[in-house]
Amino acid sequence: MSDNRISPEESQLRAQSRATLAAQRRAEAETVLEALRIEQAAVRERTARLRALRLAKEAADAEATAAIREVAVQAKSKGSARRKRTSP
Repeated sequence: MSDNRISPEESQLRAQSRATLAAQRRAEAETVLEALRIEQAAVRERTARLRALRLAKEAADAEATAAIREVAVQAKSKGSARRKRTSP
């Protein structure tokens, strides 16, 4: 019958191999997490930039709408003032 026992040297080599593999997996996981953090930061920056652009456009649109309404009100009041003067 053969002896299934592992020699101390082989046991130590297996333990070192497992430790090395675990260290490699941790390093790989840290690399992936760092890449994820960088991507998330980039998404937040793009979102903030797009939000600022949207808010600026909305403010400009509101200002333009107010200016158009003001011109329309002035044109309407000038038209009604002319009619009042010309009527006998």
